[in-house]
Amino acid sequence: MSDYQLVSDYKHIKKYKESFNILAKSIFGIDFSPWYEQGGWNDKYICYSYIDGDQMIANASINKMTIILNQKEYNAIQIGTVMTHPDYRMQGLSRRLIDHIIAKYEQEYDFIYLFANDSALDFYPKFGFERMQESSFSINASNLRNQTSKTFSVRPLSMNSSVDLIMIKKFAEGKVPVSTILSVVNNEHQLLFYFILPFHDSFYYIEEADVVVIFKHEGHQLHIFDIISTTSLDIEAILNSIISPETEIIHFYFTPDYALEHMETELIPQSEDTLFVRPLLKELPKHFMFPITSHA
Repeated sequence: MSDYQLVSDYKHIKKYKESFNILAKSIFGIDFSPWYEQGGWNDKYICYSYIDGDQMIANASINKMTIILNQKEYNAIQIGTVMTHPDYRMQGLSRRLIDHIIAKYEQEYDFIYLFANDSALDFYPKFGFERMQESSFSINASNLRNQTSKTFSVRPLSMNSSVDLIMIKKFAEGKVPVSTILSVVNNEHQLLFYFILPFHDSFYYIEEADVVVIFKHEGHQLHIFDIISTTSLDIEAILNSIISPETEIIHFYFTPDYALEHMETELIPQSEDTLFVRPLLKELPKHFMFPITSHA
């Protein structure tokens, strides 16, 4: 292998950050610049990259995470943004980066995990990662409408509003776990990423409850990606505030622990994001889902 230089933690080095962004746009079609220009790139997101000259040619990033599992805190590392420039593939660069990250962090953190697409399902077990099966959570909306519950007014939030951006940062920094079964906290850099990029049109504020809900309606389906609050939730009031008359099924993209009757759980047989954990987390319940807004 050519003697490429390994660089890391370069969020304040403009030329490396811009080269990283060029590679990310070419591989994933994602422009990270709006995120890091708003201060999203903090000390919890660290890139480990190979450069050839000043060009970024391969990368694997870590996210420092705090996982709440059955009310117990775990310090975890999530690996993400694993990518190699097409001209530099088949040289083992990703393997070297993953090995470097494992050697650096495995003694310091409780576990390391990641989400892989179909093309990498055979790659990560080589490093001692074990595949784990997540579950889906849903409820029939009619089970909610049969209950008498107050409702609140809901307003959309905009990434183009400085007021809304400040609000999101405040909620992200002070949020309480959305679930006592499985939650991720201290991941404000990821929530800001989802607000600015993938879910920019799905953030809503419920002022009376002082809660941010990330959701989207698709036909008769309501998809709830996250609920961000700094205090306890009146979940039935929140759900009744965001369902529409057409809503038949509500899908949760995290592990809910609300005392809602008729919650349906089902193991997900196939997923675009397959969970791999090292070492195996035996504390996880049979049915769980890492919050989608915590995916790197």
